Amino acid sequence: MKTTALPKDSDSLTAESSRSSDRGIAPAGPRRRGPAGPGRPGRIIGRALLYVVLTVLSVAVLVPFIWMLVSSLKADSEVFTAPIQWIPKSFRWENFSDIWTEIPLWTYLGNSLFLSVVITALQVLTGSFAAYGFAKVRFPGRDVVFMAYIATIAVPWQAYMVPQYIIMQKLGLVNTHLSLILLQAFGAFGVFLMRQYYLTIPDEVSEAARLDGLSEYGIWARIVLPLSKPALASLALLTFVNTWNDYMGPFIYLTDNNLWTVQLGLRSFVGMYSSEYAMIMTGSVLSVLPILVVFLLGQRYFVQGIATSGMK
Repeated sequence: MKTTALPKDSDSLTAESSRSSDRGIAPAGPRRRGPAGPGRPGRIIGRALLYVVLTVLSVAVLVPFIWMLVSSLKADSEVFTAPIQWIPKSFRWENFSDIWTEIPLWTYLGNSLFLSVVITALQVLTGSFAAYGFAKVRFPGRDVVFMAYIATIAVPWQAYMVPQYIIMQKLGLVNTHLSLILLQAFGAFGVFLMRQYYLTIPDEVSEAARLDGLSEYGIWARIVLPLSKPALASLALLTFVNTWNDYMGPFIYLTDNNLWTVQLGLRSFVGMYSSEYAMIMTGSVLSVLPILVVFLLGQRYFVQGIATSGMK
């Protein structure tokens, strides 16, 4: 005799699902459908187009550097051929050895490294210290002074280039590295960059340190600076690159060949009637290598410092 199963009531169904969950069996439920079919191909095509555009832009940025690298292995007569000869007829590897004997390249590189390291250290020191005062210390007229100081960024260097030179000449500092160090040891951009980062650090941290008896110098050195490594690395990298690539400053203030930087040293290959373009490209490649090494070592902190908008 057949027996028909009676439908379970809601209480029994709830009890059964709870027992199933206790045994590790997930109760059956409505299946979720995947993303709509027409949307996925559109996203894939859009992403592919984005990668193509980024690849083209990357190649366009690298083309001048590739041309410089290829030209450093050519003869002078092959550098400006039209159309561009991307693969030299014969690779002149001796260019990278001859350049050291034709000009005192070691002296130029040493001068550039000395100026870059000293100016970078002073920029980081003065910029971070001044930024702490503008960000964490309250005094009358603080914001007005800060705005006036930052407004100097809008003034082109050519506007006060002559007065600066006259001051350095009166002080007897022309044709010395000290003139460039004093003129570039302070920068409004570094103060602005560090202040914006300091504003992301809660004021409660400084207040707690003051209650514990720590001086303003101690707060800056022991609390604020360790929390600002990404911003410090960004400022150091930008300052180092700008100082290394600076041409006009050394050109105006340095006349002694022993004081020249590498950017001025490359002028030795420019004559009155002809220029050794291959050697200029070889020197340019060698001058880029230190910048490349510094950027590769500090790129993680550089990106983090630029992208950071608050504390985690």
